[in-house]
Amino acid sequence: MKPEKSQQYQYFQFPNGIRLIHRQWSGSVAHIGLMIDTGTRDELAGENGMAHLIEHMMFKGTEKRKAYHVLSRLEHIGGDLNAFTTKEETCIHASFMTPYYPRVVELFSDIFFHSVFPEQELEKEKDVILDEIKSYKDSPAEEILDEFENLMFHGHPIGRNILGTEENLIKFTRSDIVRFISNNYSTEKIVIASVGNIQFESLKKLIARYFDEIAATSIPFTRALFTGYSPSTQTEDRHNYLSHCMIGNIAFSRNDPQKHALILLNNILGGQGLNSRLNLNIREKFGFTYTIESQFSSYSDTGMFAVYFGTDPKSVTKTISLVRKELEALRNEKLGSLQLHRAKLQLIGQLAINFESGLTEMLSIARSHLLFDRVDNMEEVVRKIERLTAEQLMEAAQRTFDPDQLTTLLYVGREEDEK
Repeated sequence: MKPEKSQQYQYFQFPNGIRLIHRQWSGSVAHIGLMIDTGTRDELAGENGMAHLIEHMMFKGTEKRKAYHVLSRLEHIGGDLNAFTTKEETCIHASFMTPYYPRVVELFSDIFFHSVFPEQELEKEKDVILDEIKSYKDSPAEEILDEFENLMFHGHPIGRNILGTEENLIKFTRSDIVRFISNNYSTEKIVIASVGNIQFESLKKLIARYFDEIAATSIPFTRALFTGYSPSTQTEDRHNYLSHCMIGNIAFSRNDPQKHALILLNNILGGQGLNSRLNLNIREKFGFTYTIESQFSSYSDTGMFAVYFGTDPKSVTKTISLVRKELEALRNEKLGSLQLHRAKLQLIGQLAINFESGLTEMLSIARSHLLFDRVDNMEEVVRKIERLTAEQLMEAAQRTFDPDQLTTLLYVGREEDEK
């Protein structure tokens, strides 16, 4: 039976400050996540890589479970347990059959609040992450994003690589992990999000059973604001067969009302649709690149817009020129009413399809509730998109796509005659 899609979110805050958001649906699979408002930008200079290391180490043993038992607790019933770290959040999440809610909630409480970070597991996990860092260096399409962020936010924590550095990882100790958690993790920064077929009152009682014992904690929360952006151009010679390039600018923070216009602009320019302007006017028309796309990331105090493409070294100059041409067109040519209408329909449809995934919805509402203490349902999101005007899109484009403010990072590949 198809899950019911009414988006009536229910909220609750426990006495220790942990917040809960839930949407009940009739699906047989449930999704739950625990997200905390701490990420890699909260690391001190010598701590770069710590948040990601902790994400790994939470699965390596608790006061009552060895690593095998943590990993098998959900795997044995066909569930999926996972985690991720971003610049501003850390999250553990699970997907599972609905009857196993108690098992998942108990496991979350155990690994998040009772992990012991055993020394022998720590040394093994360092090696795993070192291999992860090396694998990124073997993939220039992924490495260039990390290096571009570092170039954009040079000298600021938000520009640092999520994986950290080899030098830092080697030095980290169990005491460093405990200290970072003590300095950055508190109950008031935690949200638990759920999408599944369970009554809200039952879910509240279940979470209270395993989380009420956690003492309320509050930590002064100040992040170093990003200022002083200066556009630059950097070129590196690489032994790749393709050249890889990123072009972009700082953009709107998550609290800036203009972010909605840039979300729509980004989708028009290089979003997931094959009819994006970059795909049609560069890939399809000239065949210069297999992958060309744009992205917009918003943070608490700033944001980043960027275009990425990979192309044959002989086509780099022309492709850069064509990208800039598309950016200029959005700055100087107002969308017609039909163009704007179609762009809105496309974005709304994509968002609706994405929300058909309960996991995607759960992670989205977790982040929204964590950051804004509320969540817009689909109807509210649609209204915000539909209210956007062509003038608002032009204004956002003029600010973000200003050619004098664009930063460029280029990995120059080998020419054909060098192969």
